[in-house]
Amino acid sequence: MAKEKKEKHIEEALWDSCNALRGAVDTAEYKHIVLSLVFLKFANDKFNERRQELINEGKSNYLEITEFYTMKNVFYVPEKSRWQYIMDNAKQDDIKTKIDTALSSIESSNKSLKGALPDNYYSNLKSLEPSNLASLLDEINKINTIKDKNEDIIGRVYEFFLKKFALAEGKGKGEFYTPKCVVNLIAELIQPYKGKIYDPACGSGGMFVQSMKFVEKHHGNKKDISIYGQEWNGTTYKLAKMNLAIRGISADLGEKATSTFTNDQHRDLKADFIMANPPFNQKKWRAEDELVNDERWDGYVVPPTGNANYGWILNMVSKLNSNGVAGFLLANGSLSGDGAEYEIRKQLIENQLVDAIFYLPRNLFYTTDIGVSLWIISRNRKERVVDIADEPTVFRNRENEILFVDLRKWGSPFEKKYIELTDNDDANNPGDIQKIVKTYHDWASVDGFKNYTDIPEYCASVKIKSDNPADKTLKDYSLVPSEYIEFINKDENVDFDSRMKELSIELKDLLKKDEESKIELMKILKELGYGIEE
Repeated sequence: MAKEKKEKHIEEALWDSCNALRGAVDTAEYKHIVLSLVFLKFANDKFNERRQELINEGKSNYLEITEFYTMKNVFYVPEKSRWQYIMDNAKQDDIKTKIDTALSSIESSNKSLKGALPDNYYSNLKSLEPSNLASLLDEINKINTIKDKNEDIIGRVYEFFLKKFALAEGKGKGEFYTPKCVVNLIAELIQPYKGKIYDPACGSGGMFVQSMKFVEKHHGNKKDISIYGQEWNGTTYKLAKMNLAIRGISADLGEKATSTFTNDQHRDLKADFIMANPPFNQKKWRAEDELVNDERWDGYVVPPTGNANYGWILNMVSKLNSNGVAGFLLANGSLSGDGAEYEIRKQLIENQLVDAIFYLPRNLFYTTDIGVSLWIISRNRKERVVDIADEPTVFRNRENEILFVDLRKWGSPFEKKYIELTDNDDANNPGDIQKIVKTYHDWASVDGFKNYTDIPEYCASVKIKSDNPADKTLKDYSLVPSEYIEFINKDENVDFDSRMKELSIELKDLLKKDEESKIELMKILKELGYGIEE
């Protein structure tokens, strides 16, 4: 117990040091300050450990040869990037310049770090006082990132900070982070055990980290996994590369941070698994005459310019191989949109691609108040085999069926105003994630289907089409779970709070647009010489 308490103290102490930067540095900025320094400390700890190994082996002549470190998956750390050098100069006025030099030097000395670390970042933070930076360095210096071989201390610290920063940035920001319980749920549902994994909006790389944890948990080989991703935001792209580097995960995130739509860096990829949390309801994602003939929508209606949701869906569908499966998050509006969205959704359903839809709990995400759903899409709904070493699964013929699950009342309170899905592998006391996964796998698999049954207010299996009047069937290609799941007393089970939140957000958006229109009108009148005095 004492050990657990000590590690928690390290994380909290680091967070307190971050809070000391408040006012001097914007919340959205100082995550890059802290995480790059944590990475530098970790790289140095691994470097020093390997350096001592070489000395013990009588290979002192090779201490400054990069290959003798990279061969053991360790970063070579040049002299001016070494932690001791940073700490020796921590109280100097030019410490920001020295940190920039350290990060630049270690990146240029290790090909796998290309584009991963901040470039001339600290020197440009004029409001960051050297004394505050020195205090932060002192706290990071206390972490022995490799002390416990059985405990991923640096991974835990990194995860802790990504979550804390997302919580601190709150609504409308923090898109770089998907709550861990949601990522874990997606991984357990689609089982990314072997093959190529892709995330078209990878943020800080959480989907990839959890994929690797899934492989480890089920005694697989991480070398059987290849990772591909893309991220448009430059600083988030660096976060992802650092997050993967500290865990020794190799990945192809493209040559640079850029839009998946306008500069697809994995155009020819065919993935076995896709895990994604793309931006919700992204507007103006393409110009009216842009990407009209893009090969990713071949056979489908072109996604509308006003909302990228179906652009993301079709991008992912185009990237799946013949046995591929995808688990991704979208705003609930995508379940029943009209116009081009309706036509695409109809085509997806008739092409037997939509496998399951999960309504997720409200307040599960730190960045939005809107309702969110989890989609499972599969290229092969006849027979897909997941050959997991400890529990192989054969998925049955699920053509002409879709599973709907309502999780809006699930989860436990977290950080006062949020909800999280519980995770407990104990068969006698399974967590939320284990219960949800069992429902889906019972419904989907050959062995489990005998255990599946529709449950009021929770789940329903629905036919796409049927001549039998007794069968539940889709209603005009709507994928809204509440239209199919039985409610014992429907009036009492209407989620008024959720609906009112949705309506208030819509109203706020309308009022904002109205105000923007007024401003634009006044501007035009003024240009015409009819300005109105306020």
